[in-house]
Amino acid sequence: MQHIEERLAHLIRSVEDLSDVVARQQGEIEQLTRRVEMLMQREAGRDAEGTGGVVLADERPPHY
Repeated sequence: MQHIEERLAHLIRSVEDLSDVVARQQGEIEQLTRRVEMLMQREAGRDAEGTGGVVLADERPPHY
């Protein structure tokens, strides 16, 4: 019986540790999602302004 109790205690600890990991990862995912949304909005604003900064290979530099 003691062996089962020890195993149960280890399993409970493992579940708690995994729960902490999942909670931390969820926070990181939410933060990264907000950053991606911000970058998408910023890029959409650049596209709307026409200042995307895309340089084409056959385009002359402005100093010519």
